[in-house]
Amino acid sequence: MRLLATAVVAALAGSLPVGAAAQAEPTTPQTWGIAPSTRSGPDGRPAFTYKLDPGATLTDYAAVSNYSAAPITLDLYASDAFTTEQGGFDLLPAAREPTGVGSWVSFDSRFARLTIPSKSRMDVPFRLSVPKNATPGDHAGGIVAAVATTAATAEGGQVKVDRRVGTRVYLRVTGEVRPALEVERVAARWTGTVDPIGGGVVTATYRIRNTGNVRLTGQPVTTIAGPFGVGRRVARTDPVPEILPGGEVLTTVRADGVLPLIRLTVEFDPAPAIVDPPGTAAPTATTTTSLWAPPWPQIAVLLLVAGMGWFVWWRRRVRRRALAAARDAGRAEALSATSMGGTKS
Repeated sequence: MRLLATAVVAALAGSLPVGAAAQAEPTTPQTWGIAPSTRSGPDGRPAFTYKLDPGATLTDYAAVSNYSAAPITLDLYASDAFTTEQGGFDLLPAAREPTGVGSWVSFDSRFARLTIPSKSRMDVPFRLSVPKNATPGDHAGGIVAAVATTAATAEGGQVKVDRRVGTRVYLRVTGEVRPALEVERVAARWTGTVDPIGGGVVTATYRIRNTGNVRLTGQPVTTIAGPFGVGRRVARTDPVPEILPGGEVLTTVRADGVLPLIRLTVEFDPAPAIVDPPGTAAPTATTTTSLWAPPWPQIAVLLLVAGMGWFVWWRRRVRRRALAAARDAGRAEALSATSMGGTKS
């Protein structure tokens, strides 16, 4: 399976594998590929996948194909894999020496650099030797076919361009399997709305680290609720991509329509599962955090309603007082008139 096809541009020094020399940028397009193979050709495997004991060795083949109309010279080597922050599978830069499974793969010196005629393929043998002290669990890497060229910059200088195409290597060393995920650096944020009958948005970001020794994935579930579980909502996100042992990914969960219940509790469960065999559950790694969600629009409406109620009450009280005063004045005037009428002779 083709792992990557990228152009890595770096300064003139240190951008290529040790011993590699750059060739001039070709005038015709260069296209090549690499895939798992046998001595007689590709066998359809999506990746190099093995399960071996410490100290075991084996020989396998990589099919390197040149699809171009001209011969191509490339470097063949292995490297270690890592998980990018976005959850991608990538290999160490060419200038970095592997220390894991990439260092356990070796090619005969005559295959480390090879020239393949146009429209041709070579099935290249390599040897995988597992150290006797290799730790149990999953070790990931890749076998790379790289072409190094030089290219001119806009300023008139030159840079070395390392174009790499690779296929993945998954090795499980026998021994105790210890799946484990940890959730770190939890950050939750509440964003309210001016709509007094609408809910706000809770955005939570989590850093998920694989602290075990096997590849893991997960289907995260985030639960948001107010005090005593009021207004409980469940938010689901896309599955967590494959995380290699020691790797970590950053994932963000967004939940809309969350009621502003003053103090919210956010519970995150990555629901981890082992990649191989697929669907095998792993120990949970639930984490909880809290945040304030003040209901300002609702408070404003409540204050407005209370103010209007007080104003109506005050107007009625003033009116009642005015009517009472008018009645008292009328009575006083009537009494005065009666008194004056009774004193005439």
